[in-house]
Amino acid sequence: MKTTTIVLAGMAAAMLTTMLASAQQPVSPPSATAADMPKQTNRTGKHVNRVIDMWLKSQPVYYAQISGGGYEEGKKMAATKADYITYEMEHGPLDFKELREFMRGLVDAGPTRTGHKTPAVVVTLPISGTPDNLRANAWMIQQTLAAGVHGILLCNAESPEAGRLMIEAARYPFAPRVEGLAQGTRGNGSQGYASSVWGVTPRNICASPIPGR
Repeated sequence: MKTTTIVLAGMAAAMLTTMLASAQQPVSPPSATAADMPKQTNRTGKHVNRVIDMWLKSQPVYYAQISGGGYEEGKKMAATKADYITYEMEHGPLDFKELREFMRGLVDAGPTRTGHKTPAVVVTLPISGTPDNLRANAWMIQQTLAAGVHGILLCNAESPEAGRLMIEAARYPFAPRVEGLAQGTRGNGSQGYASSVWGVTPRNICASPIPGR
């Protein structure tokens, strides 16, 4: 990989907003009619994604990796000592059904040793990090997040615009507006399975400004 941008839930917007503001990317279109959601959630306690807890404490994070796998692999990986799991679909099979089963296995074998429902899961996808590829393959991002994972790793990101398009594909149209980002394109209704994996209601997952939070 020439350049790899890791987009982990909870940190992505902060980093990209800084980059995009300087690049003068377009803001949310004025024609959008969806009502804004609260800027902050009222949830307290541990984050669903343990990586956020670690970063807030300025702690390093470590990962384990798996190339594909379903329910049984998920049950085994639930006992990992790593802070998060990289689920590899950049070079491995692009199988969203197996990914969902992997997440279900993590849930059934949980909670983790730190008390989280599952380890955080970050997925690599076979999308080259160019704006054209992001526009054409945004459906992969939406299918991945619908499986209940906590983040996506964008390989070979070539520009801030590519990162911006990735974030927009991961956000709901009714998510809080962020300077430098257009309206999200992720379809409402995709939060049902993910919310069951996270242990929250679909309304809670929609209220989260950032996937994985």
